[in-house]
Amino acid sequence: MFAMKLIFFLLLYIGGKDRRSGLILTIPLCSDQTNMDELSVTLDYLLSIPSEKCKARGFTVIVDGRKSQWNIVKTVVLMLQNVIPAEVSLVCVVKPDEFWDKKVTHFCFWKEKDRLGFEVILVSANKLARYIEPCQLTDEFGGSLMYDHIDWLNKRLVFEKFTKESTSLLDELALINGNEKGNQTDKERSIDYNFLPSFDPETVLQTGHELLSELQQRRFNGSEGGVSWSPMDDELLAQPQVMKLLDSLREQYTRYQEVCRQRSKRTQLEEIQQKVMQVVNWLEGPGTEQLRTQWGIGDSIRASQALQQKHEEIESQHSEWFAVYVELNQQIAALLNAGDEEDLVELKSLQQQLSDVCYRQASQLEFRQTLLQSAHEFHSIAQDLSQQLDGLLGMLCADVAPADGAAIQQTLKHLEEKLKSVDVALQGLQEKGQVLLDQLSNQTSWACGKEVNAENKENVDHIQGVMEDMQLRKQRCEDMVDVRRLKMLQMVQLFKCEEDAAQAVEWLNELLDALLKTHIRLGDDAQESKVLLEKHRKFVDVAQSTYDYGRQLLQATVVLCQSLRCTTRSSGDTLPRLNRVWKQFTVTSEERVHRLEMALTFHTAAEKILKECPEQTEESVDLEVYEDVETVGRSLLDRLTVPVIFPDGSEQFFGSPGDMASSAEHIRDRMKLVDMKKQQQQQQEAAEQPDLEEKEELAACESAWH
Repeated sequence: MFAMKLIFFLLLYIGGKDRRSGLILTIPLCSDQTNMDELSVTLDYLLSIPSEKCKARGFTVIVDGRKSQWNIVKTVVLMLQNVIPAEVSLVCVVKPDEFWDKKVTHFCFWKEKDRLGFEVILVSANKLARYIEPCQLTDEFGGSLMYDHIDWLNKRLVFEKFTKESTSLLDELALINGNEKGNQTDKERSIDYNFLPSFDPETVLQTGHELLSELQQRRFNGSEGGVSWSPMDDELLAQPQVMKLLDSLREQYTRYQEVCRQRSKRTQLEEIQQKVMQVVNWLEGPGTEQLRTQWGIGDSIRASQALQQKHEEIESQHSEWFAVYVELNQQIAALLNAGDEEDLVELKSLQQQLSDVCYRQASQLEFRQTLLQSAHEFHSIAQDLSQQLDGLLGMLCADVAPADGAAIQQTLKHLEEKLKSVDVALQGLQEKGQVLLDQLSNQTSWACGKEVNAENKENVDHIQGVMEDMQLRKQRCEDMVDVRRLKMLQMVQLFKCEEDAAQAVEWLNELLDALLKTHIRLGDDAQESKVLLEKHRKFVDVAQSTYDYGRQLLQATVVLCQSLRCTTRSSGDTLPRLNRVWKQFTVTSEERVHRLEMALTFHTAAEKILKECPEQTEESVDLEVYEDVETVGRSLLDRLTVPVIFPDGSEQFFGSPGDMASSAEHIRDRMKLVDMKKQQQQQQEAAEQPDLEEKEELAACESAWH
């Protein structure tokens, strides 16, 4: 700020060289009031920039007084005597063309030459080249020296700022690095210099590199416009200073980065140690205490659900610490990968301790969760089994009033299914209970050495009690099911007997109906009648078996009703119907037998008459045989017209009237054939009567002759 304030105010600069290779100091003056104190300070600052070697060659001072008063110029020249008398070899005062008294000014400075210690000349701007080469003069004095005061000023400000900041930063970094090294050698000493530098090293280094690059861009040729550009001596001197500062700064900054890395590593290690102990202390303290107080498994589904909810809350608290464990484990793994030998043992120890505690606690949580899940499943199965047993008991206690055997079979099937479902559920309960008991038996004293047998005894007793109670209830239901099954089977048998008895009645009705409607033939000859009679006897045997079967079934229903104590139940009208149809069948069967026997007698006698051949036998058929055939035939014809009269007075004909007419017609035809045979026999006997008499007379004569 000092350089900007003064140099900007006076626009002083050192640029160019005189013929003796001394530096040229240009002091431009203006018509405004000039502050000599500021000018003196500015000169001191500018003269401090060149090296001692440059100062030894002396200065040529150009005082540009073209825009100033003589008295100001004189004051400046006299001030040079007080500031730099030894370094000044020549003072060139550039005068205005039309002002000042040449004689006065000239003789004044000439008189003061010995006292001043340097020569002062008055010269116009266009004649300044007599004393200084034009190439060392700026364009305002008619020279060709390329000089940008603002550019120089900016670079100077940057240089000073960089020098100040880098120097201060170097001191701070050296202090930090030195203190850090002392702290590393003394492990027990607390770190008192854990502060940060005042300036950002990266920013200062970047500023220095930019400044050095800018200074190194000054070239002696090749500038724009083809005009030679000579860098100022101070710029040439600044380059090695900047380079030296940058080298020192990089060195200290590298050490500082290592210090920061070590400090960060120690800080991180301390934080990790602190967090590890926090996790370990909580898990081994409050976390373990929470699990220690949770031992029950509940006595119902609701109780086990409440315990599960409480365990979920405990797991939620543990999850937060497990998340910290994961983060710490990652940090420790990263530090282990860094490969610092001195910290490997400690880091591995921390990692092992943290892992052991976390895994042990996680195993306890998982074991507790599995135990509660098994308990919930056990209670759920127990509740379901209890409901099934209640439902089965309700069915067994209800009265059985089925409508038929099918309903009883369906009820019995449903009862068997219920019992099977209960058996499966009980088996599942026992299996789950055994699993739960095994889990409880495997539970050891992991909770800080506390024995868990006392706490588990209540749980074990509860589980065994539930299984025994369910087993007893199931056994009672099985006994009741056996009784109910026997009763229902008897009822099924009762219904079956009643149904079969009713079926026997239906069969007898069908046999009776078949006897009356289809068993109507009497046979066309004796052989057929005999066959029909034999078939009828077998038919009657079938009907007799059906009747006997029905009677036995009805007797069985009476016994079953007595066994089932169904006093109000009877076979209804089945027995009367059975007896009634059997009597009807018996009457009809007897009538059928009589008719078949009469038909057999008729056909036998008729066939005997019709098969006799008079020409082959001397004996004729007795007339009584003809009469018997006629009598039996007429009786049979009369019987065909008579209905069957049942015991209740009802009547029923065999077959249809057409069927009876057909049978009667066949009998009449047979009777006609017999009658014709009778007539033929009578005619033959009448024709043979005279021959017989002659034979008798001849026989008598022969007898007499003898």
